[in-house]
Amino acid sequence: MKYLQPYKGKDTRHDCPSCKAKLSFTQYLDGNTHKPIHDNVGKCNRESKCGYHYTPKQYFIDNILSPSPVERAGVRSLTPPFGGGWVGSKPIELPCSIGTIPFRFVERSASYKSNFVRFLCEILTEEQIHSIGEHYALGATKNKEVIFWQIDIHGKVRTGKIMQYNPTTGKRLKHQSGGIDWTHNKLKKSKELPEDFNLQKCFFGEHLLKIYPNKQVAIVESKKLAIIASCIVPDLIWLAAGNLNGLSLEKCQVLKERKVTLFPDLGGFEKWRLKAEELQKQGNCKITVSTLLEDEATETERQNGLNIADYIIAVLKPDLSSRKGAEAKEIPNIQSPFTQELEQMIITNPTLLILIDNLQLVQI
Repeated sequence: MKYLQPYKGKDTRHDCPSCKAKLSFTQYLDGNTHKPIHDNVGKCNRESKCGYHYTPKQYFIDNILSPSPVERAGVRSLTPPFGGGWVGSKPIELPCSIGTIPFRFVERSASYKSNFVRFLCEILTEEQIHSIGEHYALGATKNKEVIFWQIDIHGKVRTGKIMQYNPTTGKRLKHQSGGIDWTHNKLKKSKELPEDFNLQKCFFGEHLLKIYPNKQVAIVESKKLAIIASCIVPDLIWLAAGNLNGLSLEKCQVLKERKVTLFPDLGGFEKWRLKAEELQKQGNCKITVSTLLEDEATETERQNGLNIADYIIAVLKPDLSSRKGAEAKEIPNIQSPFTQELEQMIITNPTLLILIDNLQLVQI
């Protein structure tokens, strides 16, 4: 158990490691030793002016779980698709015209030490963070930007999107210098890739189609949503198109003979409905478009273009959303199909079960 140090005079308050304000910082103590976990693990009481909050969980992720997601995954997940071909079959070669990035760059970047993962630690369990690292091979830069690698169904690395997030709110920093970049651009500048590198993007998470051939597929716009939803509803393969226009016919060739549900953000339903009709005519997959957000959203939520992740975060961390104080209902008995981690989350946040039921994310 970890807890914030109770106030017992000036000796129990410290200078904030972020804003440097005097005696504004409260440290977390270890419940067994009753000693500080680390000098920088704690919370600044200047919430509006500073907002520094380094939790014990994040400290544990940063310092104890130092092996890369690729190393920790072993042969259970990342190694088969990424380590030189698929188990039981020959490696599939892509047309030489499609640019690919050597996998050593994914291995080199593999890390939990991004501001995006720091935010996830506020709403997810350590086990779920492990699962994310193993399945999606998240990377991080020295500036704590997250790298969302795009790895195709053949285990080939197409590119990686580099994005910076606010570790407190989980919001993407769109306009800050260095907020968004691509690994292929950086590697071209460093001469690691040729200038004529032919980028052809794929779904984020596409490699999971090969690992889980029998799972149904859910496609959303954002990588953040795909990752969070994969922890809440792990029975589905969660892919991200990247944006509203990222659901191209070329990308969707990998969905042949799969059952697919599209979850567009608010405001994108009609466009994805038309795209679904087009895909159906191709006869590649059985595809449906969820209308639940369209049916349930308020006018304000429509204007803000919310997605499922916003609703999930509103339940798991309600102080980040206008949907505060959702009334919890007693859940008498929690059974399959939920994982043990999700069951514990529902016990802690009973409204999560109501959310999952309303969105029909799993069959109960």
